[in-house]
Amino acid sequence: MLDANISDIALERDKTVKKMPAAIVERPNLPTEMRDALKKHILRERQRKKEEADANEADKQRRRAEKAKALSSSKVQLEDNAKDILKLERTIADLQQQKCEQYNLLKRALTEEDRRKHSQQTNALLNDSYEKSSNDLDDDHTHNLIDSVFEVPTRCVEQAKEVGKFVVDYVVDHSHLPYWLIDNEFLISGHRPPMPSVKQCFASIFRLHTETVNIWTHLLGTFVFIGIAIYFLTRPSNEVHIEKKLIFGAFFLGAIVCLLCSTLYHILYCHSPKISKFFSKLDYCGIAILIIGSVVPLLYYQFYCEFGTKIAYLSLIGLLGVTCIIISMWDRFSSSDYRVYRVLLFITFGIFGIIPTCHYIFRHGFKHAFTAGATQYLLIVATLYVIGASLYAARIPERLAPGLFDIWFQSHQLFHVFVVAAACVHYYGICILSHNQASYFGDCQADILTSSTGSLASLIN
Repeated sequence: MLDANISDIALERDKTVKKMPAAIVERPNLPTEMRDALKKHILRERQRKKEEADANEADKQRRRAEKAKALSSSKVQLEDNAKDILKLERTIADLQQQKCEQYNLLKRALTEEDRRKHSQQTNALLNDSYEKSSNDLDDDHTHNLIDSVFEVPTRCVEQAKEVGKFVVDYVVDHSHLPYWLIDNEFLISGHRPPMPSVKQCFASIFRLHTETVNIWTHLLGTFVFIGIAIYFLTRPSNEVHIEKKLIFGAFFLGAIVCLLCSTLYHILYCHSPKISKFFSKLDYCGIAILIIGSVVPLLYYQFYCEFGTKIAYLSLIGLLGVTCIIISMWDRFSSSDYRVYRVLLFITFGIFGIIPTCHYIFRHGFKHAFTAGATQYLLIVATLYVIGASLYAARIPERLAPGLFDIWFQSHQLFHVFVVAAACVHYYGICILSHNQASYFGDCQADILTSSTGSLASLIN
């Protein structure tokens, strides 16, 4: 555009030159110099703007490169920090474990040293007393002898306390437990610390701590039901039919699996977080298996000659049991925050057994249900389960007096006792039910196909 202006200037100049006198026309090079100067100026301006644009672009690229480099270094730094934090956490956990082990060893060593010193002092005291009594019988010596004799029982009591501490072994307060062992804040003391050895965990069942009674209630219950199962299943066929052995075998299997899984959980839950979580899930699965095994003989004899109804209820119970087992596999379900939800889930599953019983009462009447049907025992079982689970969920009685029930009579121990008692009452009830129903209905196996069709239709209606 500037070139066009210069051309216009040149044309105007030519016109002006033609009109101007000869004296003025003698300076023809002046416009050319101006045009050259303008061209040079324009070229310089273009060059300057190009250099500025190149400099700006280079600066932008430099800034982008610096920003990308800073982001990359920040990401690397964050990753390094995360790795350092994980390494530090592992180191802290290892140090905590080493601290517990060293404290345990030191406490045992001090206990043995105190026992040895007390024994030496007691022997020396007895020897001094004997020498004093044999050498002279002055009043002063007599009084000293009496004092020394009275000190002996005191020393014995102190030694007995030390022996008691050795029996209790190494226990810690609730505030010293790691996060994965914290469950009941109302149990103040007597907790086992983390024990990374399976041998130590099993050896702890012979010492006093918060889990001792929990372990032995279900361990003894396991032995009881194993003995009953062996006695029942080894009876001759003319006394106990093979069909009855199979039906009762489902109940024995459920009871033994539940009590054994609970025992293993309470023994090994202080081993490590991974082992604790695994056996916690196994414990809840055992509860679901116990409920299924308890309902099998109940449904079989309540609907003794109704094959279709029996199969329908058993299928539904099996489906609910599998659902409970699947929910029990959820990691968060085993945490202490879900204590109430666990109780509600298994109470709901257990109370579902009331529905077939109500059907049975409606079908045969209250008189038959509470005489031949042994329904009164089932009500006792339901009451025991509900009371035990309610105490467990409410953490009574330790909630009322924290620290008083750390070792004995805490809610979990009462829950275990109620579970074993309910299982025993249930076994007695299904024995009565099986005997009465078999004699009441007689042999109805020949009419199974005919009755099953009608039962299914009545259940659907």
